[in-house]
Amino acid sequence: MKKTFELDFAGRKLVVENGEIAKQADGAVLVRFGDTVVLSTACCADKPKEGDFFPLTVNYEEKAYSVGKIPGSFLRREGRPGEHATLSARLIDRPIRPLFADGFRNEVQIVNTVMSVDRNNTPEMTGMLGSSLALCFSDIPFEGPVAGVYVGRVNGQLIIDPTEEEAKNSDISLAVAGTKDAIMMVESSALEVPEEEMLDAIMFGHEAIKKLCEFQEKIIADIGVEKRHIDLYAPTPEIKEDIYSRIGERMVKAISIFDKLERQDAIDALKNEIIEDYDARPYENEKAHAKTMMMVADILEEMVANEVRRLITEEKIRPDGRKVDEIRPLDVQVDLLPRVHGSAMFTRGQTQVIGTTTLGPISEAQIIDNLTSEETRTFMHHYNFPPFSVGEIGRMGSPGRREIGHGALGEKALKGVLPSVEEFPYTIRCVADVVESNGSSSQASICANCLSLMAAGVPIKGVVSGIAMGLISSGPLDGNHPYTILTDIQGLEDHFGDMDFKVAGTAKGVTALQMDIKIHGVTREVLSEALAQAHKARGEIRAAMEAVIPAPRSEVSKYAPKMVTFYIDPDKIRDVIGTGGKVINDIIARCNGLKIDVEDDGKVTLYHVDKEMIEKGKSIIDDIVREAKIGEIFEGTVNRVEDYGAFVNLFGDTDGLCHVSQLDWKYIENAHDVVSVGDKLQVVVIGIEDGKVKVSHRQCIEKPADYVERPERGPRNSSKGNGSFRGGNPHRSDKKFHK
Repeated sequence: MKKTFELDFAGRKLVVENGEIAKQADGAVLVRFGDTVVLSTACCADKPKEGDFFPLTVNYEEKAYSVGKIPGSFLRREGRPGEHATLSARLIDRPIRPLFADGFRNEVQIVNTVMSVDRNNTPEMTGMLGSSLALCFSDIPFEGPVAGVYVGRVNGQLIIDPTEEEAKNSDISLAVAGTKDAIMMVESSALEVPEEEMLDAIMFGHEAIKKLCEFQEKIIADIGVEKRHIDLYAPTPEIKEDIYSRIGERMVKAISIFDKLERQDAIDALKNEIIEDYDARPYENEKAHAKTMMMVADILEEMVANEVRRLITEEKIRPDGRKVDEIRPLDVQVDLLPRVHGSAMFTRGQTQVIGTTTLGPISEAQIIDNLTSEETRTFMHHYNFPPFSVGEIGRMGSPGRREIGHGALGEKALKGVLPSVEEFPYTIRCVADVVESNGSSSQASICANCLSLMAAGVPIKGVVSGIAMGLISSGPLDGNHPYTILTDIQGLEDHFGDMDFKVAGTAKGVTALQMDIKIHGVTREVLSEALAQAHKARGEIRAAMEAVIPAPRSEVSKYAPKMVTFYIDPDKIRDVIGTGGKVINDIIARCNGLKIDVEDDGKVTLYHVDKEMIEKGKSIIDDIVREAKIGEIFEGTVNRVEDYGAFVNLFGDTDGLCHVSQLDWKYIENAHDVVSVGDKLQVVVIGIEDGKVKVSHRQCIEKPADYVERPERGPRNSSKGNGSFRGGNPHRSDKKFHK
């Protein structure tokens, strides 16, 4: 039976429908937000899956029909998820995942099918609401509900779920999600906004989230689905006690080793001692053997986690011996790679990233094919995390969700300080190659590519530095349990910690935020403390960066394409392009591969490594679009001679006719008598009729002192065969003559 629930939210109608569509899924809901419609479903396997992780998959399926498009692929159907769909799926996954119980091993799949898109009403957050409701409507144990909103700020005014036009004028683009009690996830880009103002925006979003969660609770109470019983995975107590008694004290000493590789070797040696012992024992069957070995691995991992957390929360001792607010040693280099347009290497402890910047013409902008209004992208930030960066063997190839997410975060952090396309008309691609990693590689990539942008001569507005903050808590964040905020978290602290809070920005303010947690939310107090601690750390990192390259270089690399921009009359664009591109292709060939971008408003941008080729191309285009003006003087070349006058090339393909009467002050019967093809002739424009240019040479030379006007001749007899005709000399148009 179909049930419908409505809420007036952010000035728009939010409608939830259940009981009519996708009834065989464990949970299903159709959510309408304005004209945006998303179908969200949730299904859970009956039996737990082997493994030491929770097998949750969140899909965000973008249907081209939702915005009235036919897919652009060869097959004309949707293919694998694009970058936007992948990031949207991650956005939904991050606040939902922590709300399943520890030990949950049954596979869960959430599918959000975007069926209609009104770009003023976010399908991403509509999908997050639908995912929460689909889980809550089902019999799948889930500790929700959860909800999310976008927050913008226009003219200092905070807005929930801004429209497309409001988003364009906003200096904050913030996605925040959580339960009614706490914040679970933050993702943001901003135009150098101070930390306290960002915090206000986060809390403003949380107030709206509370309303959405209360709305869901009323619906859940009405539907009232009883949850199924799920056997949660937990290690056998006897095995746990045996392992702790045998290597507990030695594990504490191993974890206290400061060097990452030495520490890992010591921990691995203890783990192998236990694993080899249990692996050699007799078992009833292969399944019992596999189950026991998985328990052993989990107990060993838990042992390390508990000791790391205890040392930090109780003794304030970090695995590498640093203070809680101390940054690992920094090393900054630029110009690492001689032929790239801009390069840098940023090292923080055992995390090292090589950043590169490549400049190209606007025509090389990325073409976007998704459900947003974005059609092209002139700035790209790509992140690569090869397995050798952590000393492992693994798959190499196209980026996974993690790489796409970290690349997008770097793009948000740096985009806010880039010059506009009008100021710097280039397509910019930054690549971050992680060559060594021990935590916080995404923030190292931001630092590395900020440096590579400056080395490439990109006039950025401020130096962006990034830092990853962590949290280790001893219990719920209710004021009764101590917690520790960590600066510059490394691998162990990230893996075993409760929060990963990435902060990037300039001296003026924040340009990007990303927060993920493993507990049931954080409070304003925790976020405020983390932001203040991050501000100090970002300043230290920024100082190290500016000590190496204090500002962007004044010129782009000699290997980068140089650029000049100018405007032509839009009506002349067709002349520059030519039929079938004939003219513009000829210019490109004559100028050694010159790249030419011509926009509809007449803006022309030329790119080439060689400035001379740019100047040559501009000169050719100037000649094509130029129009002669009366009174202009040219040093032209005669390219054609007729009896009645000479055609003089003024510029480009523009010729002017110098009538025989305008060749000299004295009488000339035939133009061939005084000029030949190839002669240089100074001329002045004396008239333009129907696009035809008339010029005069005689007006560029001194008029004889005895020159007088000659009276008009009378009719001449054409029967003498001397080439004259009745009505006078056809070459005489000005009725002047010499004595």
